[in-house]
Amino acid sequence: MFDKLVIANRGEIALRILRACRELGIKTVALYSEADRDTIYVRLADESVCIGPPKAAQSYLNIPAVLSAAEVTGANAIHPGYGFLSENADFAEHAEASGFIFVGPRPDTVRLMGDKVSALKAMTAAGVPCLPNSGGLLPEAPGSAAKIAARIGYPVIIKAAAGGGGRGMRVVHEEQKLAEAAALTRSEAAAAFGSNHVYMEKYLEQPRHVEVQVMSDGAGNSVCLGDRDCSMQRRHQKVIEEAPAPGIADAQRRDIAGRCIKACREINYRGAGTFEFLYQDGEFYFIEMNTRLQVEHTVTEMVTGLDLVKLQLRIADGGRLPAAAKNARLRGHALECRINAEDPATFAPSPGRITRYHPPGGPGVRVDSHVFSDYQVPPFYDSMIGKIISHGGSREEAILRMRGALAETVVEGIATNIPLHLSILEDAAFARGGANIFYLESKLARGKLTAGAG
Repeated sequence: MFDKLVIANRGEIALRILRACRELGIKTVALYSEADRDTIYVRLADESVCIGPPKAAQSYLNIPAVLSAAEVTGANAIHPGYGFLSENADFAEHAEASGFIFVGPRPDTVRLMGDKVSALKAMTAAGVPCLPNSGGLLPEAPGSAAKIAARIGYPVIIKAAAGGGGRGMRVVHEEQKLAEAAALTRSEAAAAFGSNHVYMEKYLEQPRHVEVQVMSDGAGNSVCLGDRDCSMQRRHQKVIEEAPAPGIADAQRRDIAGRCIKACREINYRGAGTFEFLYQDGEFYFIEMNTRLQVEHTVTEMVTGLDLVKLQLRIADGGRLPAAAKNARLRGHALECRINAEDPATFAPSPGRITRYHPPGGPGVRVDSHVFSDYQVPPFYDSMIGKIISHGGSREEAILRMRGALAETVVEGIATNIPLHLSILEDAAFARGGANIFYLESKLARGKLTAGAG
């Protein structure tokens, strides 16, 4: 394999990639901002390079700085992790043009799926079910949007074509508010994503968020590694994920898996990818494809026994899908709780020094985190400081193990959202499984998410 890899990310995913490289005998180069100088992965990497000041735009999002670091250290490959530059087609293109192996899909694939309109067209052509939509960019001509909305049927949602992360979207319930909503969304899209292109699709009022994990080697071999439910969300940000998604018939799982595999072959996909769907009334509707590793890849690893990062690395080096991936079988159930440095009631960020830290353990418990006692949580980045993952022979056992793990966890000096997770795990609707994406936010708004509430 290639012998030296740049980790173009930070936090727990940087440590996760480093560990996978160590097992494969690949030397690592950790890139870090001035705020991350004392992190554990910087200490453990074979080499490290400071690429700029704390602000992400001047460090982790600085393409010339990342490529220069790869050049001066003699690295062969770059792993972008998730977030930052991981779905930036220009970065992938520049990396490959500079002679580096980009651990991810080909740049043209990243670009195709990064634009929501072109992604919808590609998925429709491949036979992946999509919501009724505008069939392309929403025209600005007066009356055109109203005709499209009437065909789709209200309510509709207007989305930024280059959007993501829950930004650049508006729900419209009646024609009188359509023109204003379209104009505002275009303005937001231009400010957030550098493009005012928007499109329209049918708005579902009680959907679940179910996603399908795929892995492809770029040589026509693709495999589906099961699905995940990510419906426990606040402001479009995932809080708890689980695999497999509860309450979906096996025949339907096989059908959607087959469609995703077919789509991978048709777009000549390479690497790890996730098809994200809304699921309502027993039907799947494609919303986007993430052309990278997901934060919640851990639950898939727990139920398949596979190491998705090592698979990424082997495929990037030109390897084919191994028999272990092609023959993977799901075993049991897994949950992931994202542990954030934030106030569990107000959700205000809580950066600062961790004065005491004790991670949980025991059968079926995994912790992916880069923090330690005396670690300084910086205020410049996402508030996630780690993930606790539980696995059991059944969903019930996985929930019980997660409750125990959360109760064991000690993080002092900063506030965390662990109390929120404990409340969710005690909630009757969560225990039943299948709650929709608005459930958590609704409970929080009504102040009814307390232990034992249902």
